[in-house]
Parts: sequence; structure tokens; C-alpha cells
Amino acid sequence: MKSIGLYLLAASFFALPLQAQLTKPNATSTEQLMNSVQERNEHRAQSILHSYPIRNVGPVTMSGRVSDIAVHPDTARIFYVGFGSAGIFKTTNGGATMQPVFDNQGGAMGIGDIAISNSNPNILWAGTGENNSSRSTYAGTGVYKTTDAGNMWTLMGLEGTQHIGRIIIHPENPDVVWVGSMGALYSQNEDRGIYLTTDGGQTWKKTLFVNDNTGVIDLIIHPENPDLLWAAAWERSREAWNFVESGAGSAVYHSKDGGNNWELASDGLPTGATLGRIGLSISADNPDRIYALIDNQDVRKVESNNTGNRGLLADDFRDINSKDFLSLNNEELNQFLRRNGFPTKYTAIRVKEDIRTSTYPPSALADFLGDANAELFDTEVIGAEVYKTDNGGESWEITHDIALDNVYFTYGYYFGEIRVDPSDANTLYIMGVPMLKSTDAGKNWTPIAENQRIHVDHQALWINPKDGEHLLLGNDGGLYESKDGGENFIHHNVAPVGQFYTVNVDMDTPYNIYGGLQDNGTWKGSSRSTPNREQPWERLYGGDGMHVNPHPENSDIVYVGFQYGNYVRRDLSDGSSYRITPRHEVGEDRYRYNWNTPVELSHHNPDIVYFGSQRLNRSFDEGKSWKAISPDLSYNLPNGDVPFSTITTIAESPLSFEIIWIGTDDGKVQRTTDGGATWVDVSEGLPAYRWISEVHASSHDPSTAYVSLNGYRFDEFVTYVYKTTDFGETWVSVKGNLPDDVVNIVIQDPIQPQILYAGLDHGSYISLNDGKEWHLLNNIPNVASYDMVVHPRDLELVVATHGRSMYVLDVTAFHELVPRINESTTLFSLSDMRYSSRWGAQSVDYRDPFEPNFEALFFVQESSSRKRNQPTSSFEVVIDVKQDDASLYSTTMDVQKGFNTFHWNLWNPTTNSYLEKGTYTVQITNGSTTHEQSFEIK
Repeated sequence: MKSIGLYLLAASFFALPLQAQLTKPNATSTEQLMNSVQERNEHRAQSILHSYPIRNVGPVTMSGRVSDIAVHPDTARIFYVGFGSAGIFKTTNGGATMQPVFDNQGGAMGIGDIAISNSNPNILWAGTGENNSSRSTYAGTGVYKTTDAGNMWTLMGLEGTQHIGRIIIHPENPDVVWVGSMGALYSQNEDRGIYLTTDGGQTWKKTLFVNDNTGVIDLIIHPENPDLLWAAAWERSREAWNFVESGAGSAVYHSKDGGNNWELASDGLPTGATLGRIGLSISADNPDRIYALIDNQDVRKVESNNTGNRGLLADDFRDINSKDFLSLNNEELNQFLRRNGFPTKYTAIRVKEDIRTSTYPPSALADFLGDANAELFDTEVIGAEVYKTDNGGESWEITHDIALDNVYFTYGYYFGEIRVDPSDANTLYIMGVPMLKSTDAGKNWTPIAENQRIHVDHQALWINPKDGEHLLLGNDGGLYESKDGGENFIHHNVAPVGQFYTVNVDMDTPYNIYGGLQDNGTWKGSSRSTPNREQPWERLYGGDGMHVNPHPENSDIVYVGFQYGNYVRRDLSDGSSYRITPRHEVGEDRYRYNWNTPVELSHHNPDIVYFGSQRLNRSFDEGKSWKAISPDLSYNLPNGDVPFSTITTIAESPLSFEIIWIGTDDGKVQRTTDGGATWVDVSEGLPAYRWISEVHASSHDPSTAYVSLNGYRFDEFVTYVYKTTDFGETWVSVKGNLPDDVVNIVIQDPIQPQILYAGLDHGSYISLNDGKEWHLLNNIPNVASYDMVVHPRDLELVVATHGRSMYVLDVTAFHELVPRINESTTLFSLSDMRYSSRWGAQSVDYRDPFEPNFEALFFVQESSSRKRNQPTSSFEVVIDVKQDDASLYSTTMDVQKGFNTFHWNLWNPTTNSYLEKGTYTVQITNGSTTHEQSFEIK
């Protein structure tokens, strides 16, 4: 249960012991951040993987977190959708289809805000760095501008702002722009407040700065007088172990001179340390009226009117002495134990005997019940409140007498948006877990779309200024549209923007892909899926989907769960399931479970399950019973309101059941070589206290492992990837030429040990020489790659991105290339084709003929040297197709260094027909070097 008074007290004493044990690294400077962006751009321009075939397999069913919506002022058919970690998508047909328009800018794909100019709709501004201060909110690199409706974007500065709250464009002069910046999330900095440009972004002036923990989350402008603006300042401080989401710096400010000067306008609003995020909305119908949605973190004062028998509660045991405990009624005590899910071995008689023998104190019964996920919803804070002013902010008053329960719970920092109907000053909407609507200026509230199951956690809303019934709504489930004021919605789930945390695969044919998504549960889909066309995905479980493990011998058995260690074993064949989360013994330290608690099946017996808390737990019976096989493997640092010092990654060696590695969020790497009987801390030689995002045990050598670490939760964006070949006694960096960035995953190829795969916050990379040199996968956008797996049979790499769903690529070409890496040309194995008599046929006259598509993937060391106006004979690469040494087809091809793909429709110009069944040879000639492969048409 979260009480803000205790919460702030805990935060204040927590900082002292933590500082004594943990030295925080310096946050990455703006200069370092932009150098990294330049390095990323160079990788994208020079990568040898520019033409490597990669397919996106979706899903699109659930979409992903929307951060903002910007609609063309003249037509609602054209609008732009900003996503929390997927960039910007544009539609010109009212949402029937959407195309990305902000990929590969070098900076973050996280969008804080989008603004479109009313006077010139081809001009848009995008603020990078999502403004929802969540655990997967990425730092941006400033503000970007387009003058051609999103085709090209230019960085216009403010590189150090990291998270943009709001952008306002002057209604008549698009060169005048105001930007509200939240600044860094996990560190203090001064690049926050309000910035003003009057020359289209060439120069900027900071006009409001509160302090280095307080930024500006919202801005509004008077619809008739652009000299009048209001700003919402928000003070917050986030650490890996604690989040103070309110502070004395939170307030409303007002400018009367076009944003050059600001004064407080908070009379009547809550003030002080418990004021959190604030959202603002001004009425176009009555511009003197402004609404404010605030997150009030003060303690709710509630008097109990329960005079009946309430039964025993956990709090009853916190201060009770042993004598009084032993006098409790056994029936009531048993009811308490069963009602709260204690293991059946704990009965009133057993517990009283434990208390009598001082095995543990009575307070241990209350301590046993801690659940980090439940604490998100079990709240004593006031939460969401709506205030209004009818005098332009000179004074405010609350609009409602009733409490807005269950709108924010404890995490109001994640919401904060309020919108008033432009045509009716009394109609407004507030966004939280549900979205509520009021038609009487905020006095009474009703939830929208009660007859529909639209997604929860609402982030963005556009109300059509010409039709107040027409809404565009963005939430954690994507984009929705209503034509009746929120009574009914349609879901525009057409963009593959899933935010995956994890990925796994089964051994079906074709194999299925499994993944856990941010606030969209866990899903299963065919590896042959095509977004918006075929092979829909199936939902397996709810919540924030985390680790998922299908049984390799029976894909109907799946271990699946949600945040903070809540996992079950499901049988998809009959729908049965049982909870598998390990429970500590009463009197022991409570198990601490990470937000993304790792759960793994043994390589040697899939009925053996590993489960990480601060200890490693192992089950030999599919999660029915557990035994801790380690002590606390973390630093056991003090915790705030977020579980910390937890295991984040588990790696059992594929070569030995006795060898297990683990990593923790506070920087520990430990391993055992005797199945958990003894553990060795092998963290020395690695950067201290960084989050261990992955430990990967080699499938080629039992003493070899790879480790990725990240400093994201210190705002340290530095690449840390290491390798050991002696069980962790020593570590060497395999960063190579990777740009500085946060590393989420590193794995080794199961066939070729020289090949490594790494997922960073801004791209996916492959190394062909054990980390000496890395190459960017160009055909995956500049999006965070959270997890990767190579299918052991099909040899395909599956990449789980946190923003653009799943990508799949065949890695057999990498296996063939490694032994030929110094050859000038390599043609990779060709796939056989199935002959069809329908080649060249038209089903109807207005359709193009059906033609085969033959693809040949090859690698060259250098790009073509053809110059302008030279004949085609100067091309470096010649492609010949032969049968029995007779040439059937020959062409030349301009190529770039790296992987290239030759496409051909199998048309034989010598016979004026398509190739018949038979075996054919393809030759690639590059200078004096020729390499050939054969394929068969069956």
C-alpha cells in the first residue's frame, strides 16, 4: 500500500545509505550523445547489410503506445501519429493505412509531441523523447522540423532536452515556436523549461527555468491572442530503485508577452511536495476558461464506516505482540491465511507454533504479502483531480465533489492529458487508466465507450474543431476513432508498432514466435506472418507481457506471465493453468521480483524451470514446487518504491547442467559450476553497478559467456559488451566499432561462434568476427531491439523490437560468408523453386501477369566503379545463368560493398519462355573472381 507520507520519508532516508554503497556514473553529456548519433548515421550509410533481406512479421493486432496525434487543419483525412518508441506514422486516408515518416533520423524514435502549423500545414515539428516518464521512455535528441509534410526532417537544435512535453506553433507565423522540455529522466540537468524561437529554429532563447529537476510538460495558447500562454511545470526524479513523481517545482505559469516572461498562476491549485504532473486545456468556445488535470500525490483522508466484522487484516499483525497473537481465534486466523493465498502448509496451528517458538514474529505475516504489482493499484493517494479557472488562471477551483477513483492509481505520471471540446466549454475529457467524460464543466464524470473493450491507459486525444463528436484517441493499444463523442470506437490497428520486451520460438513447423508486449500481454504468431494480410496472432496472457517459454516438445505447454514475477504454466489444449511464482517462507526476506522477471527452461530437461528473484529458484516439476539454489546474488541495496537488487537474466549452459550464470539490475554477474551448490561473483572487471541486461552462455565452449550491461537508468548511454573465456575470471570488451548506446541483448550464433548479434536502443547489429567489427541491420528501423533468438532448426534470427514489432532474417548466409570473408565475391546457396504452368498468365486482363521471383543473395568486397556516361560493360559484377554450360541469361549489375540481391523472373530470352524444370547454375563474376551455385526448378 502506497502512502505518500511514508513514501517521501523512505525516499529521503534511502538516498543516504545508497550513496554510501553505490557511486552513480556520470550522465552522458549532450556532446557525447550527438557524437553517438553521428556514429549511428555513419553505420547506416556504410553498413554491408544495406540489402540484406529481412521481413517484418507483425503483429499489428494490438498496436502500441501512442504519445500524440496531429491533424491537418483543413482535412481530417490527413493526420500524424507519434508513438512512444516507434517514430511517426502518417495517413492520408483517415487511418485506413499508415506509413512511417520519421525512420532513421539518427536520434530516438520516441516522440514526445508533434505540432502542425495552422498557417502552413506542410510545416510540422516533432519533439523527440517521449514525455511519459516510464521505464521504457527513451531520451531524444532535440526537435525536428519538416517543411514538406513529413518527407524530410531537419534537426533544429535543443539536443540536450531529452524529453519534450509540448510544442506550440504560432497560429499565424510558423517561424515562432514554443517548446516545453522535461529534460533528462534519470539525472538532473538544466536543458529543461520553455524555449522560444522567432526564426524557425535557427536560434533559441530559454524563457522559463524552474530548477534542474523540474521541466515543462504542457503548454497551451490563447486561441485568439497568441501573446497569452500557459505552461505546466512538473518536478519529478526517477531512479532505478525509486520514483518521486511530484515536487514543489510543479505549478502553472502564465505569460502575457508571447512567452518571453512568465509568472505563477497557481492560486487555488495544490502546491508543495505532493503536486505531480499537470495537464492543461483551454476552451476555444470560452477562452477565459482553462482546465487543469493534476496528479495529487497527497494522502487521501478517508474515515472508515465499517462497523461490522471485517476479519483479520495484514496491518493487524504489524504491531501485535506474541501473547496477543496466540490468543487469536483459530478460525479467523485460518480464514486470513486462506484469503491471502498463504501456502496450505501454513495453518493457524502451524503459525501459532512458529510464533510460540520464536521462529518468526507476528509481523512476518504482513511482510509475506508484499506484491509490487498490487502496490501499483493499492493506493492511498488522492490521484486525479480537475480544476478550472474562468479568469485566465488568476484563480482556480476544483470542479468535482466526488473522488476520481481508479483513474490514476499510484502512477499519474503516466497520463496527465485533458481536452475540452472546442465547440463546448462544458464538455471535456480526462485521460488515465480509463478515459472519463464530463458534460457539465467537470462536476460529474462518466467513462467513455462502456459498451466496448477499448484498450486502457490513454495518452492522446484530438477533438475535431468542426465536429465535437469526432475524436481520435491514442492509448497503449494504438489509435482509435469515434464519430459519436466516445460512445463507440473503431480501432485503426494497421501499423506494426508493437513494443516487445521478449521473444521466444517453438519447434512447430512452421515455427511460431512468442513475445511479451508493453501493456498488451503475451502473443503467439506464425513465423510466416505478413502484417495486415494473413496469419493472425493469438493472445496468450494479459498485463505487461514478459518472458515466455513454450515447451520445446509440446508447444501447447507455455510458461507465461506479466510484470513483477506473476507467472503461470498454461496448457493451451484445454485452457488450464496454475500459478508458478515461487513464494518465500514466512519469516524470510520477501522475494524481490524485477519488472521483467526472468524465467527460463533448462536446455537439458524442459520440465526443469529457473525463476529469478534476488535468489535463483529451480523447479524439477514444471513449477509446482521450488527450491532456492542460491543466496541473495545481488548487492542487496536499499529499495525505494521499485523492487531493486533483483536478478534480470539467467543463462544455463547448453553444454552443462551444472553451469549457470545470472546477472542483476545492480551490476552483479555470478556463476555456478556445480548446479547451484556454490556461487562465484565474477563482476570484477566489468563496469560497476550497471544493469546486467543479458548474460549469454556459449553453446560452443562451457567456459565462454557474453555479457551486456547498460547505464540507461543513470542516463548513461554508453555501450558495454564483454566476453569471458575463463568462466568470468577475466573479461574483454567486444564493443568493437559499435556506437555508444544502451545495449539490451547480446547472443552468439549457435552454429558459427564468430558470429554475434546485439540489440541496442537504436538499432540491431551483427558481428562476423567475434565483436571486432559490427554491422547495422539497415532494414530494421532505428528502433530499440530488446531481445533476440536464433531458431535452432530453421536458423533464422528473430528480433523483438520495442516499437516496431518482430523482424525475421535467415542467417545461413552469414554462416557461409565467415570462411570466405576475404574473398572478393561470395554467392550464397540458392533456394529451389516450384515450377508453375501459370507463369506469365493473367487471371483477368486488368491484372499484371503472374511471374516468378528468383532471388540470388551475394556478397562483394567493393562497390561498383561505374562512372557517369560509361557503358554498362564497366560494371564490376557479371551475372550468368547456365544449364549444361550453355548460357541462358546474362546481365550486369551495379553493386554496393556488402550484401546485394539479384532478382530475376526466370524469363529465358533465347527461347522467349520461362525456364522449364531442371537444374541451373548461377555464376557471379567480379573482376577475375567467379563464384557459382546451383538451384533446381522442380
